[in-house]
Amino acid sequence: MKIQGCDCSIVIKTANREMDVPYSEETLREAFSVLQEEASIEGDGVCRIIRKNSGVTGCIVTPLTIGTAPLLLYLAMGSAGLPVFVSETRGLYQFHIDLVPMEDTDCFDLIQDRAGNREQGIGSGERRLFEGCRVKGFELRIMRGEAVKLKLDIHSESPAVIYPLTDIFNRESGERFNGDNVKYKINGQEFKNIYGITLSSKKEGGTKTELWIKRILEKGSDIPDLIDELTITAQLLSDKYEHRHYGTFRITINRLVLTTDETKINCADTVIAPLRYYVAGNVNTNVFVSGAEAIG
Repeated sequence: MKIQGCDCSIVIKTANREMDVPYSEETLREAFSVLQEEASIEGDGVCRIIRKNSGVTGCIVTPLTIGTAPLLLYLAMGSAGLPVFVSETRGLYQFHIDLVPMEDTDCFDLIQDRAGNREQGIGSGERRLFEGCRVKGFELRIMRGEAVKLKLDIHSESPAVIYPLTDIFNRESGERFNGDNVKYKINGQEFKNIYGITLSSKKEGGTKTELWIKRILEKGSDIPDLIDELTITAQLLSDKYEHRHYGTFRITINRLVLTTDETKINCADTVIAPLRYYVAGNVNTNVFVSGAEAIG
């Protein structure tokens, strides 16, 4: 059966909230392993394999909106500090989120609904619940002319079960962040020839983080091989947010080391190719929310 994305839903359940997030792709499924029994010497020579449920695996690719960005960035990165009140605003608070090693994020549950439009009675009505999920890796993708997207690689040791309730969750439909409204500063200097980045982190057996910088190179070398600090600031276009804070998130990355330069080719014309950096320092994010309640 072909399922349209607009008729499906993924609900994230934490200790403090339930959120139906928009998504462009999801591959959540039960993970299986096999137990193999080798043939005995005296037997019929047949190997036997037993299928064993090993929990849940897969990913979610979702655009970041003003409503989902705080929660999704927190689940991806791991550790959030206490909220700090933003002066000269009514109810605006800033959260500082750090990327820390290994399985550091809080557990959360996912409700998967591929059954169709529940309000119109389309589909079988079956929902699946994935409990005890963690983020084992993520990719933040920013590209000029496209929505800012976050890919979460999900892992859980608990098998999926049928979710018996028929609740209808309101889907988050807030304004989306776009790559056209992102600024990049390297060691305090803004670079306007950067048209996209991919921040990738794998969090199994420690944390390994890489950054791909996509930029247009006209002549010479412009971005240094060693970067002390890179700041990525994403803003929304609407002017209704207080002091431009609420519609903003900012990622700061320290100590980047160049590993691959794909623009090192013999070409007299403009070159469009990525630079690949290894992140040897810290990664932290500042997000703004309306109210001091916990984001996770």
